[in-house]
Amino acid sequence: MTVGMRPAALGDLPLICRLRVQRTAWLTARGSDQWTVAGRGRPIEIFAGAVGRALDAGETWIAEVDGEPAGTITVNHRADPGLWSPWELAEAVIVHFMIVDLRFAGRQVGHRMLAHAARLADQKHRDWVRLDAWTSNHQLHEYYRRAGFTLARIAGPRADGPSCALFERRTDSWCGPPISRQTHHRAGTQALPIGRLPG
Repeated sequence: MTVGMRPAALGDLPLICRLRVQRTAWLTARGSDQWTVAGRGRPIEIFAGAVGRALDAGETWIAEVDGEPAGTITVNHRADPGLWSPWELAEAVIVHFMIVDLRFAGRQVGHRMLAHAARLADQKHRDWVRLDAWTSNHQLHEYYRRAGFTLARIAGPRADGPSCALFERRTDSWCGPPISRQTHHRAGTQALPIGRLPG
């Protein structure tokens, strides 16, 4: 199985929204309120607008398994107010909107996307990969722990959103399998090896 990463294009927005709807239904069926309006999640229209802005800024990526879209991740330097301090933001990249297509669950796609975020952090000389997770989704917290992240804290009262569990992992701690990315050329799409991160 080959997992590649390519920059997302505006035409990928329907795919990303479909992944969000698919995963929300899966979570709801398991008793989680993550991403639901009842749980104070963003309605799909607001989500689409936020992803569209990230696409315009070149911050969103698509994971592909053997050339087929399998997940998405957005990586930038911003976070909702009250989560991370200014100096924590200055030394990190922030992961948003990471979703794996259920057809590819259990195939390490999420881990590869997080490793890609670490590669981007390394390129930008940022020491940390940080993210906020849905506060009440303890299974998701365990997922990030298994992925090598530690819980920094639960954000204080200045953060009033539903995702206040703050996780982080040092960029130089990644030492897993080589990450690959895909770069578009006029003649098509080509996978390029990136190599291992120091660790």
